[in-house]
Amino acid sequence: MKTNVGSTDRIIRIVLGLALIGLTLTGNIGVWGWLGVVPLITGAIGWCPPYAILGISTCKAE
Repeated sequence: MKTNVGSTDRIIRIVLGLALIGLTLTGNIGVWGWLGVVPLITGAIGWCPPYAILGISTCKAE
């Protein structure tokens, strides 16, 4: 599994995921906020399945 999520993309995914989960836990948004787990995990591991399928990579060129 090759990393296909760059550092800026990872930070955005983690912040967005944590924000959605936080809003869900505080009751500001509904249950759908648990979808924040997806960007949180993809940001944490640095690999995104749709990026892999579509051949996209936000990592800097080697």
